Amino acid sequence: MRLIAIEEHILPPFVRDAWDAAPPPHDPVSAFADGGENGRRLADLGDGRIALMDEQGVDVQVLSLTTPGLHNLTPAAAVETAQRVNDLIAETCTRHPDRFQGLAAVPTPDTDAAPRELERAVRDLGLKGALLCGRTRERHLDHPALRPLLAKAAELQVPLFIHPQTPLAEVRQANYSGIGETADLALAAFGLGWHYEAGLQWLRLAAAGVFDALPDLQIILGHWGEVVLFYLERTSAVFARALDLQRSLSDYARTNLYVTGSGMWSETYLHRCLEIVGPERLLFSTDFPYQYKEGGAPRHFLDTVGLDDAARQAFAHGNWDRLTHAAGQQAGRHAP
Repeated sequence: MRLIAIEEHILPPFVRDAWDAAPPPHDPVSAFADGGENGRRLADLGDGRIALMDEQGVDVQVLSLTTPGLHNLTPAAAVETAQRVNDLIAETCTRHPDRFQGLAAVPTPDTDAAPRELERAVRDLGLKGALLCGRTRERHLDHPALRPLLAKAAELQVPLFIHPQTPLAEVRQANYSGIGETADLALAAFGLGWHYEAGLQWLRLAAAGVFDALPDLQIILGHWGEVVLFYLERTSAVFARALDLQRSLSDYARTNLYVTGSGMWSETYLHRCLEIVGPERLLFSTDFPYQYKEGGAPRHFLDTVGLDDAARQAFAHGNWDRLTHAAGQQAGRHAP
């Protein structure tokens, strides 16, 4: 069974340089992608990466730039770096068309350039959508200045993957400090805080009426819905009482959201998400290289999880193929 993993990260050296040159404050989590085994694997876009894919039983990786992306760069640097990242991903996919696909980086600090670069990445380069952190410094994804980017994604019929990012320094100080330096950062980032950050962005899009205005917009959340999905009944009830929306939050979850596990091999979480979004909205991912371990866990999880044959096939590749079919048509019509 063909296995497509959709949240598989890269980090070219020139992006590290851009992070270093960005105005402060810097995202402290960027240091975790710098150096060591993860750093080497993030930079490898050839035989070494493919060998690890084979060991895991993954047929296709959908490549994307790792967090914190380009969201803390100056507008000019974000545009230049996004173009270089997307060209690199496209070149990698061209070299290994049966093994790699790509999600674009978008320069959200420049709100005029962001939709243009998304369109170039999809139509000219053949990428399948975009991965972005929801917040660009203090500006959330539902900000009016970013509405053209969202509209462009809906127009192109490509998904936007909202990846976690570290909370603002003020939020970390207020909510995640006082235990100890290591514990504070772990709690604020991959322990909890950055998952709330990503899930909140999807909730804000719904609350701001974005899915009413752009009913075709498709969002992907990792880590089985970034915490907020498991509180959906409560949040949906509050939204229904407090907000003037066309549909319920549960409806938006079944029509405007796809969910993937990001290498969290939990059958309990999968089945909870299955109840919420349905079998046609589950996607597979390994969160390479961060969750990589020897032993072939991705293929083993796919083979043993409690799904019928149709749902297993959809989870492995069918849902992604269907979601990105329009992106393939866009690229085909605009190929040079």
